[in-house]
Formats: sequence, C-alpha cells, structure tokens
Amino acid sequence: MDELIDILTPEGKFTGKTALKSEAHKNGWFHATVHIWLFTSDKKILLQKRALSKKVFPGLWDISVAGHIGAGEEILTSAKREVFEEIGLELNEKDLIKIGTRIHQVSHKNGIQDNEHHHVFIAELKISLSELTIQTEEVDDIQLFDLEILKNTEKHENVLLSRFHEYYVSVYNKIYQKVNK
Repeated sequence: MDELIDILTPEGKFTGKTALKSEAHKNGWFHATVHIWLFTSDKKILLQKRALSKKVFPGLWDISVAGHIGAGEEILTSAKREVFEEIGLELNEKDLIKIGTRIHQVSHKNGIQDNEHHHVFIAELKISLSELTIQTEEVDDIQLFDLEILKNTEKHENVLLSRFHEYYVSVYNKIYQKVNK
C-alpha cells in the first residue's frame, strides 16, 4: 500500500517534507519505520512469512511486524497500528519496549532504495496464534520459532537474512534479558 510518509535527514531529523512511500523508495529519501518483535515467555519468537506479492523479500520469514510510520504519526501509534493491521493483536503502549533505533540502507535489485530509520520494539505475546488474524495482503503465515533462530540464521533457508545477523543478535539479547528477569 502506498502511503504518505515524512521525509527525514540521514540523521533522522524531520525535513518538513512528505512524500508517498513509493517516491521515497524510488529516490532513496530517508524515512521512519517500526519493527516489533513479539516473543513468548517460553523463549519463542513470532515470525511472519511475507506475502509473495511484497516488493521486497517476498516469501521470507521475517520480523513479527514491521511497517512505515505515516506522515505526522507518532512512533508508538504506528507500532500499535501495524501490529493490529498485520496480525490483529491489540497492544497498549506499555506493552511495547523500545530497544533502539537503527539505520538501514539497502539497494534492492528492483530499484527500491531503502534508507530507513527503524524504531525497534519488543513485546510479549500473551495469546495463542489461533487468536491472531493475519492481513493476507501483507502476510502469508505466522509461526513461532525458538528464540535461538535469531542467532543462527545461516542454518535456516528463507528465514531471516544472515546479512542482518548483528541486528538479530541484538534483538535476541534484549528479549533474552527480558525473559530471564
């Protein structure tokens, strides 16, 4: 879905300009996204299988929920909205634990230039998968994996991308700390 987003500087500051997501990707303009990693108390991580219709990484088992922050939208509002839209889970702001912001720059073969500031959150999944409803335009499937998969991406074909290994390990460490409190 093409949506209106805020354009940022490479340092993550607002420029005062907005554009359609497709324009930002075509021109390599920096913009903001949210990543929400959902984990269970028994050390599982929820991953979504990206719909085959997605322009970037179709069919890949990926982050629990991710999406673009709409123009003028608050970061936490966006995170809650994306979780509800993609998997039908209603979270409160207190459920979302921000673990950082990372700069992501990738040029895709299809011409999409991702220059993004990812606002990264973790949250505990406290209901069963059967209670979730996936948005079929975005998500083909959801599944729980052992949390260890975040440290061992090279052993699993089409599950996460090993080139982002350091990022996944940082998420693993934050979740592991939270689960073992």
